[in-house]
Amino acid sequence: MTGRKIKTTPAPASVQGPSTIPSQARGWVAFVGSGPGDPDLLTVRAAELLRDAEVVVTELPEHAAFVRAVLGIPEPRMVADEDGNETLEEAAGPEIVDGGFGPDGQPLTHANRAKVVVKQARRGLRVVRLMNGDPFLYASGPEEAQACAKADIGFEIVPGVSSATAVPAYAGVPLTTRNNREVAVVTCGEKIDWSRYADNRTLVLLSAVGSIGDIAKALIDAGRSATTPVAMTQSGTTTTQSTVTSTLERIAADARAAKIAPPAITVVGDVVNLRETLSWFETKPLFGWRVLVPRTKEQAGSLTSRLRGYGAVPEEVPTISVEPPRNPQQMDKAVRGLVEGRYEWIAFTSVNAVKAVREKFEEYGLDARAFSGLKIAAVGDKTAAAIAAWGLRADLVPSGQQSAAGLLEDWPPYDDVLDPINRVFLPRADIATENLVAGLIDLGWECDDVTAYRTVRATPPPAPTRDAIKSGKFDAVVFTSSSTVRNLVGIAGKPHASTVIAVIGPATAKTAEEHGLRVDVMASEPSVEVLVDALADFGATRRASLVESGQPVTKPSDRKPSTRRRATTS
Repeated sequence: MTGRKIKTTPAPASVQGPSTIPSQARGWVAFVGSGPGDPDLLTVRAAELLRDAEVVVTELPEHAAFVRAVLGIPEPRMVADEDGNETLEEAAGPEIVDGGFGPDGQPLTHANRAKVVVKQARRGLRVVRLMNGDPFLYASGPEEAQACAKADIGFEIVPGVSSATAVPAYAGVPLTTRNNREVAVVTCGEKIDWSRYADNRTLVLLSAVGSIGDIAKALIDAGRSATTPVAMTQSGTTTTQSTVTSTLERIAADARAAKIAPPAITVVGDVVNLRETLSWFETKPLFGWRVLVPRTKEQAGSLTSRLRGYGAVPEEVPTISVEPPRNPQQMDKAVRGLVEGRYEWIAFTSVNAVKAVREKFEEYGLDARAFSGLKIAAVGDKTAAAIAAWGLRADLVPSGQQSAAGLLEDWPPYDDVLDPINRVFLPRADIATENLVAGLIDLGWECDDVTAYRTVRATPPPAPTRDAIKSGKFDAVVFTSSSTVRNLVGIAGKPHASTVIAVIGPATAKTAEEHGLRVDVMASEPSVEVLVDALADFGATRRASLVESGQPVTKPSDRKPSTRRRATTS
């Protein structure tokens, strides 16, 4: 029988740092607006306060994940030691206090929520009260702030982007135009005199989903035209956003058919007609696509960020784990040789190689000064950037293809007059190919090919993820190397035939085909940015084709061929 315990790991640097919230014995509260749902809409001040908070009082179930996303804190995960004991490993961060529901699971009233906030502030900690939208607009911020004032607790208000304005903007519906300057925002309830809104001003309706039929009838009875345009948007500003456009006389039936559910924002007025021209979010090339990113967490940052920019929902599945070499003596000897001036060049073929050498330097108490007089080569821009972060500059980066072959194209031959030493230090992975070594030898150099780190296959992802991969619930997979293809298939199985396969280059394409996958997208150069751009071009072309043919815009996962794709050769 396995035991379970809680273990924490150090917080990311972004979570640490000096306080920007006054810390007093009586406490201090920052009422922070979280915006309508997209973490990117958080204000700079709000993000700063969250980084420095010791306690965050939430009001929505999704706020805990929101805080982790803003602070870059990984999701909690279960890990097992050699004895099989399970440990819940959580990264350090602020304490999360549920301000939405009480211990009995019932929603808290405004008064009870204010008591929770005051109680936390009296602990003398830095408290952030995270509120949906804006704290002072259709929220309980005023009541809770008054409770703090009564308890002699200092506070500040950090406005957030309101869903009343943000969601229509994300739906491509402006609330005002040159010819229509009036807007009314209405929180729908039972006692509203809809005759007050019989004119042609724009209406923004909150909490209208369940009663939209009655509201529409009341507006028509009050004098609004039955053909007045209406747009209803659910889950606004997120990649699950969906919008239905209709008219007052049809919106109730159309909303039911589209299965629109709260939270949703409804806009009534002629401004809705502009959506056809101004819709920008839901028409992104990869909008709503669930994209599998089989990389390590450390490598996936720029790739997932770029995917999100195109509207995708990336999901990272680690396929490899980077480990130290089994025998560190070879690496120790090479580092000593570097310090003693044994080498003319050091060639880094990956960011992991830079990291491995840097860690070895720190182990010996060395720094970048040990590279004095040594020439440095980097296989590409990403590796060169990792070198630059160490305070060093790469002397050689391929001018063409960023690969071992590209590096050899530009590598100078050994010259016994110009080069005092003929040896190259090459710290690499244990599974690296021998082409670079052979090429350097052909150029007259001697090579110390040293295993700086090992790449081992990661543990399989959870069962729901494996099922999603094999059953076609992912719309696309982006492969950034041959090893990611082999390892993903090894730990999770083949992606379904409906899944779009995108690869970073010809070698990865060949490996994918060898595993029975048809490659749909290939980057024109080995860069994750170019790879994502190519996938976005594929998505845009696919969308345009569906629109042109009059078909509904679907995702690849919406259509699943009955047979698995077979590898093709050209």
